[in-house]
Amino acid sequence: MTERAAEGDEDAFAVLVRRHAPSLLRLATRLLGDRAEAEDAVQEAFVGAWRSLPEFQGRSSFGTWMYRIVTNRCLNILRARRPQAPLNELPDLPAPAHATAPDRITEGRAALHDVQEALSTLSPEQRICWTLRTLDGRSYAFIAKTVGISEQAVRARVFRARRQLTHSLGAWQ
Repeated sequence: MTERAAEGDEDAFAVLVRRHAPSLLRLATRLLGDRAEAEDAVQEAFVGAWRSLPEFQGRSSFGTWMYRIVTNRCLNILRARRPQAPLNELPDLPAPAHATAPDRITEGRAALHDVQEALSTLSPEQRICWTLRTLDGRSYAFIAKTVGISEQAVRARVFRARRQLTHSLGAWQ
């Protein structure tokens, strides 16, 4: 499919977009904290990928290549924000029936707010590594390839992010 898209087959590229866009949008939303900004980042990544596809050498899968492009776009956006603004509120997810009591809803919103605040204290590099590892369940090797650093550096960033989040969220333990 990637080869056909690289030859200019727009239908083949549309299949690749449909296949990879949902996971890339989830990643960008988690990293940026803003759905509209994430949609723009993913769209720009696909436009850039379409232009660069003839040079794609296939040393990694198309999905890994796109993760790297989206991660770099998000990293650039996060760096441009410095000093970092708090993450926008994530949309409320429907609560399970047992958690709809007003006190549980209030507690859940407070916890979400505190998690968002804690995440905003991480460096963009730490946030990307932590998000890919913890929320997306990606391997250290995948993250290293996506971010362009060694596995050891990924492990260190994830460790430091976890330590900082544990410290920041100590009241919730």
